[in-house]
Amino acid sequence: MSKGLKRFLILVVVAVLLFFVISSPEGAADVVRSILAIIGNALSSIAQFFRSLF
Repeated sequence: MSKGLKRFLILVVVAVLLFFVISSPEGAADVVRSILAIIGNALSSIAQFFRSLF
């Protein structure tokens, strides 16, 4: 992937995220909460796995 194309794709992603946050802040907050909940559940499951090993 060329350097210019990579920079362009990053710019597009940032622009879409900013548009989503500005146009629907409640929806954006819900998405972030959901992502954090998924990460928290995954870390909890990994910790449970290691606790059960020992």
